[in-house]
Amino acid sequence: MAVYKIVELGDPVLRQKCSPVPEVNGNIQKLIDNLADTLYAAKGLGLAAPQIGVSKRVIVVDCGDGLWEVVNPEIVSMKGQEVAVEGCLSIPGVAGEVKRAARVVVRGLDRNGQQIQIEAEGMGARAFQHETDHLDGILFIDKANKIADGE
Repeated sequence: MAVYKIVELGDPVLRQKCSPVPEVNGNIQKLIDNLADTLYAAKGLGLAAPQIGVSKRVIVVDCGDGLWEVVNPEIVSMKGQEVAVEGCLSIPGVAGEVKRAARVVVRGLDRNGQQIQIEAEGMGARAFQHETDHLDGILFIDKANKIADGE
């Protein structure tokens, strides 16, 4: 579909709480496709709609096991804790240590409007938490214990 410019720190859309999607339709499916194209072009692990300037509750995540597309994602269960270094496509050149749940269960809708439930652990759990935070205007730097210049 299309590769979008990724919105960077300082743009107000990154600090807004995103609106729920009332109906999964052709426009939302196109948004999902554009998010996926932009994610792969940027070589990231996850991307949220506000990162391309769209204040809607839509994310995509791919940690190497295939693409997850989730509309109105909600983390309904969290277990364990892990601290790891995170970065963000919207904050290039910065990394930080962030404590997150080791396992999560995410519920939402797929690209066809059907209910889905995803269980993720490790990097996948971290990516889902990071991307759902974006939907509430929260950035990883808000949660990081240590911040450093990344590569």
